[in-house]
Amino acid sequence: MRKACLALLLAASVSPAFAQDKTVDLKVSHWVPASHPLQKSLEDWVAAVNKDSGGTITGKVFPAQQLGKAFDHYDMARDGIADVTYVNPGYQPGRFPIIGAGELPFLISDAKGGSEGLDAWYRKYAEKEMKDVKYCLAFVHSPSSFHSRTKKIVMPEDVKGMKIRPAHATMANFVTSLGGTNVQSSAPEVRDIIERGVADAVTFPWGSLVLFGIDKVTKYDMDAPLYTTTFVFVINKDKYNAMSDKQKAAIDKNCSTEMAGVVGEYWGKFEDGGIDKVKAESDHEVYKLTPDQTAAWKKAAEPLVKTWGEGAKKAGIDPDAALSELKASLKKYNALAE
Repeated sequence: MRKACLALLLAASVSPAFAQDKTVDLKVSHWVPASHPLQKSLEDWVAAVNKDSGGTITGKVFPAQQLGKAFDHYDMARDGIADVTYVNPGYQPGRFPIIGAGELPFLISDAKGGSEGLDAWYRKYAEKEMKDVKYCLAFVHSPSSFHSRTKKIVMPEDVKGMKIRPAHATMANFVTSLGGTNVQSSAPEVRDIIERGVADAVTFPWGSLVLFGIDKVTKYDMDAPLYTTTFVFVINKDKYNAMSDKQKAAIDKNCSTEMAGVVGEYWGKFEDGGIDKVKAESDHEVYKLTPDQTAAWKKAAEPLVKTWGEGAKKAGIDPDAALSELKASLKKYNALAE
């Protein structure tokens, strides 16, 4: 009897070490439709975290701005309105100047390698620039360009006088420098502002052009790798810090450069598939640039590097060194544009 009691006491004393972690439920928020490839990427991310945590981390993905507007998603993670959010840093000009390097024209050639190269480079800067949240990963979509309702944009001077919805702060600067006017809106609002004539054109990737129905209100499509957009997944710090070591390890494993490539590749294939869909539409004119036209666009974009550098310098980093590091990282992952 005494031995049995001792055995029970011993079991009680050691059982906390083997106790199941408390279940953590994550609210995961994004602002594109549930039909967008990002929905599946986030569902897959939650499933991977669930598996690696031994089933103790669960989560639900809320699409289409259900928990808040697209522009607010960084602050939503910071404030705990959502636990994991999808953020376009370029939606808030001047707030995240360092990661804006990934938005520079003719820099990134591929979604998968571009995502890996950007993420691997940005990790050392994320703690400085996104200190209100736990940084998870960064990625880009496939390179894209202008889609216009009113006229064919072939040369940089064609932008003059046009009203354009830019993808992010860098493209907004580009439009302004070329004599155009920016019209700000989140992706879900683009079709409406073009249809109503509030904007004449947009910079947007191909698959999403079709998904958001923007192809129904545009006609001229430049087929050139003009720009990419940077995105991040970020996590509420308090939610992460309250997790057990095992649970944190499950999150960290899936907040990696490898996972950034997985997300980028899946989205990239979706965007690339949109080119043929738009080409098949009889009322669209899809056109490529000649080498001379491409050279003109590259020359027109040169001042953007200086503008980015000034913002990065104010953020306390050496812009020349940082941009060289980014190019080296992109080259390592075979995604540096020529």
